Formats: sequence, structure tokens, C-alpha cells
Amino acid sequence: MLNNSTTLVKGIGNEKAKDLEALGIYTVKDLIEYFPFRYEDYRPKEIQELKHEDRATLIGTVQSESTVRFFGKKKSKLSVRILVGNILLTAVFFNQHYLKPKLVVGETVTLTGKWDQHRLTITVSECKFGVLDSQGYDPVYSVGGNITVKGLKKMISSAMEQYGQIITEILPERFLTSYKLIERKLAIYKLHYPKSFEDAKHARRRMVYEEFLLFQLKMQALRKFHRENSGGTAIRIQKDDVELFISNLPFPLTIAQQRVVKEILRDMESPYRMNRLLQGDVGSGKTVVAAICLYAAVTASFQGALMVPTEILAEQHYHSLKGLLEPMNVTVELLTGSIKGKKRKDILARLQSGQVNVLIGTHALIQDEVVFEHLGLVITDEQHRFGVEQRRTLRNKGQNPDVLFMTATPIPRTLAISIFGDMDVSTIDEMPAGRKPIETYWAQHHMLQRVLGFVEKELKKGRQAYVICPLIEESEKLDVQNAIDVHTQLQQFFTTYQVGLMHGRLHPSEKEAVMKQFSANEVQILVSTTVVEVGVNVPNATIMVIYDAERFGLSQLHQLRGRVGRGDAQSYCILLADPKSDVGKERMKIMTETNDGFELSQRDLELRGPGDFFGSKQSGLPQFKVADMIHDFRALEVARNDAVELVTSEYFWTSPEYKSLVMFLEEEGVLAGEKMD
Repeated sequence: MLNNSTTLVKGIGNEKAKDLEALGIYTVKDLIEYFPFRYEDYRPKEIQELKHEDRATLIGTVQSESTVRFFGKKKSKLSVRILVGNILLTAVFFNQHYLKPKLVVGETVTLTGKWDQHRLTITVSECKFGVLDSQGYDPVYSVGGNITVKGLKKMISSAMEQYGQIITEILPERFLTSYKLIERKLAIYKLHYPKSFEDAKHARRRMVYEEFLLFQLKMQALRKFHRENSGGTAIRIQKDDVELFISNLPFPLTIAQQRVVKEILRDMESPYRMNRLLQGDVGSGKTVVAAICLYAAVTASFQGALMVPTEILAEQHYHSLKGLLEPMNVTVELLTGSIKGKKRKDILARLQSGQVNVLIGTHALIQDEVVFEHLGLVITDEQHRFGVEQRRTLRNKGQNPDVLFMTATPIPRTLAISIFGDMDVSTIDEMPAGRKPIETYWAQHHMLQRVLGFVEKELKKGRQAYVICPLIEESEKLDVQNAIDVHTQLQQFFTTYQVGLMHGRLHPSEKEAVMKQFSANEVQILVSTTVVEVGVNVPNATIMVIYDAERFGLSQLHQLRGRVGRGDAQSYCILLADPKSDVGKERMKIMTETNDGFELSQRDLELRGPGDFFGSKQSGLPQFKVADMIHDFRALEVARNDAVELVTSEYFWTSPEYKSLVMFLEEEGVLAGEKMD
């Protein structure tokens, strides 16, 4: 019944149903679950309770004749004296001169508007004659097109009257009791018609938990069936060899690295296919973790593959992994688009015969001609840079190999357990000992000469610098520094140094060439757009200048800052910004206060919201009706733990108490073998 079309609700014809569809309302269920996004508080206040510029509702009596002044063609200002309690104040109405005849001395009025404490004035947005008859809480809905708030309220009211009685409970009794949640029917009613703030709060709390539990049940069920149907291989790791390899490393592992290595190796040894995300801040030591896991696969006679987004990053990984693995008799090879002819054929032949143990490369790894003898572990670095199909193609090069995704973009736990709910997440949340924190400063544009003087001091020590700009060329719309102009200016300023230019419009081979020149110190200053954000390792670069820094999010600023501080010398990040907004100022302040990527990503999430955190292209973010992943984070954690417990237990699938939740999973197609990548 609740899945019926909205046209079966009294007063809704085909025309209105079409208008509702524009709001995403197709069924009766959609309509009664279209909840207010906030409530207007119309409870009358005492003047003593109010602060300057509060929005307030006051009840008083008209004490004087009203006066009207006209200005401009259609503008007017009406003023009248009102007695509220024992305080005489002025009520001001803009462009509502038609109310003059109704404002009779002695008449009781209920006024809602903005309170000016200094002038004892209320600027009225709404006026009702007599005392309010409502409960004082008015729901506000998101509307658009031909749908007005008044019209929508009428339709919801009609739907609740007709169908409200058949709303059924979906949560098991044990959760309602242990979390003190009100029943579903009452929660929906109270969200639309709260009599008090407490009413709305309890109703919302119940629906938040329900939304999170249903979402997490879906994720955990997908994960369960994904694991059971993935037909993974139990890799019999030679633990003594792996421990020897770790003890021979040139530095001790941090506690966080030890923890994630244990988590990953445990997955590799299980009969299920690993599907794990390894996240760690820039410089936290993900590469050495990857080396240990690749070596572990090799000890069990499997091959490993590491796919990265760019050739220069592939070469970097190749050199560091070769240095670590070759002393242990592991053959490491590099395969990129630049490797051609006889050398390429030789690598491919040795890979197919099993003589190459570890292959590192770009998306060249997923071409048809690349055949592994016995692929056991696939690692994808900066996995968000590859499409789903590219990752799947590499995975299909073996018999359900274990898969490890790595990212240097710290994802707040809030988002990690929402987006990657069907994936295990390992986090390196500790930096190696002895690493110097990058000193970060915020400077305004008028201080540019001083900033460039500071850059010159570093260059004289033989160091190198990055200069980042938001745009490639000049834009009439945006008054921000662009890379081409800045490149020209810096060439004129630093006449004795080489200034390079890199941006997204260059051909990949041109980008590679510029980066190689910078890596080899043939270019001392690299002017670039954000294309250097991921993966480049130039230990000699100690200074990062970011023009118009307020235009970037915190996570992106942190990623850019992480390009320096990779050697032994002290490194610096200078944010050039004249932020107009409070959010911009807050970002600059936070950047100068902390180097912790996880703290920054959480603060970024709070400032920007989850939709903007990943940019508009991120489609994996769940859409909730009332729940908010940031503010309701504790409820999200509880719901996730409950979902894990239910899905992994026998009683959930068989007990009548959970029938409605199992039916939900059936309706969502989870039990029919749908799965996420």
C-alpha cells in the first residue's frame, strides 16, 4: 500500500504527482517520509530572554496609530508601538503598508521577526492577529518548482490521514528497548507534527538510527556475500622469512605499521579474497608496508603487482622496492608505456613463466598481453585515480587475488565506515620517528616580496621550491593567480635559477619530462597547478608556496604540503591568501596549527560537508533523509556494530524477530548477488 503512487492520495492528481516527482517523491512512502529539514520556533518569548539579532516571536497589544513612509517606487516602511509585557517597543514592517488599517489600538498581535536590542525594535517578517493557535513548532520543508510549503504540508497531511495507520515497525524490539527508541509510526508523526523540541529530537533520533542500521546492514551483507562468493586463495606465508625481512629493514616499523601489516597478512592467509583499504598520511610509510606484503606473497610462491597512476611514481616505487626486495632474491620489474621493444617482450615472457616475482607499473599492467603465472596480491596506489573497470581488469589477471588499495588522502573515520563499509580499512595513524614537521605560515599577498626573499634563501642552500596556483591561464571570472602568469613573473625575479611550468593541459610525456628535470635538480622552482598533488618524491624540495590558498580545501592543501618535507632538511609551506570568508580564515588557521592529516580531514569534513569532501564526482556517498554522517557519527558507529553482529550471526537469517530486516535486504537486491566493487 505504501508503495502505491501518490495519485492515490486524496487531492493529488497527475499534475501534482509530476511536480512531486521533481522532489524525488514517487510513492506514498516517499511522501510521508519526506521530512522537514528544520523547524521554525514560534513559541512566544519574554523580551528579557532575547539577545541582539535573535529571531523571536512576541505577543503584545497595539499602543499607537501606525505611521507609513514611502520611498522609491514600491517601497514602504510601516512603524507602530507595541506593548509586550511591561515594555514598549517599536515594530517595523517593510513593504507591508496594507496592514495599517488592521493595526488598531488595543488589538492583540503575534509578531515574528529580528530583534534589535539596542533600539528595542522588532523588524517583522510575519504578523498574525490574535494569539497563536499552533504548538509553536512549524516544520520547514525543502520545496521547488510548483510545490509550495503550504501545498506540501497539505499533501503530507492527507497521506498521513489515509495511510498513517498502516506504517509498520521495522526495528526489532530489542533495539527499541535497549536504545529507548520510539516506535516508527509515532516517530514519523512527530517529525511532521512535533509539539515540542523534545518531540522532534526523539523522533529524529529514532529515524537516524534506522537509516544508519539499514544502510550498514546492506553494506555488511554485501561484504559477507562478497567474501563467501569471491573464492579467494589462502596464501601460505612463510612467517619466519617475513620476520627476517622485517628485522633487516634499515629502520624499525612504527607500532601503526606493525598493526596494519598484521591485519593485511591475516587477510592474505584467510580463504577469502582480501578487499582492504590502507590509508596513511603522506610520509607515514605505506610503501614499506606494501613491500612486506609483496614479499609475503612471494614466500608462498605467488606473484605480486603494484599499479600506480603515473610513470614517475611507478619509477619511484620501482627503485625503492627493488632496493628492499632484491637482497631477498625477489625479482622486481617495471612496466610502463615507455618500455618498448625487446625489453618489454623479455619482461612479459619472464612474467608469464614466473621468473618475475613483483611487477610495478602504470595502467600498462592491465593490457591483454600482460599475463601472470600465479598472481596472488594486487596493490593499487592512489586507487581513486583509477576507474572501477581498470581495477577489475588487473584483479582478473589472477585467480581471485587478494586486493589492497592504498591512499595518501586521509579519510575521516566517519566517511571510511560509510563509503568503504563493504571493505576493511587499515589506518597508519603515526609518523616514523625523527621526521621533522613542516612549518606552515599564512602570508597575505602584499607580503609576496618577503615570501620570495625567503624562497631565495632556501635556493641559495641548494634547495628547490614548488609554487602552486589554482588556474592555468587568466580568467575574467576569477581574480586568482594563474600558473602561466606566475611562471613569467618568477622567471623575471629568479634570473639565476631555472623555473619550470607544469599543468594539466600538458601532454603526459611533457609532464613526465618536467618532473624528471625537477627531480634531477635541473629545474629549481616548479610552478604548477595541483597536478603535483599525488605521489611525487623530491627530497631536495623544502619549500611549498601556495597562491590563493583559500580556494583549496584543507585536505588538498595538506596533500600539496606533503610534497615537501621528504628529506632531512627542515621544510616550509607558505599559504598566500587574503580570505574574505570566515571559512577561508578558519582553513588558514587550522593549516598553521596542525600537520595531522586525519585531524585536518575531519575538520575539512565539518567545514565543507561530506558531499564536497570528495568533490561532486563522488557517487559513493549515501543520501540520508534525516541522518547526518558528521553530527550523528556515534549513531553511525553503533549501527555499524549492530549490523556486523546481525549479518554474521545465524539467528538473524532465521529468527522471526528480524524478518522485516531480511525482507529489506531482499527488496534491495543484496541477497540476489548484487555486489559493489
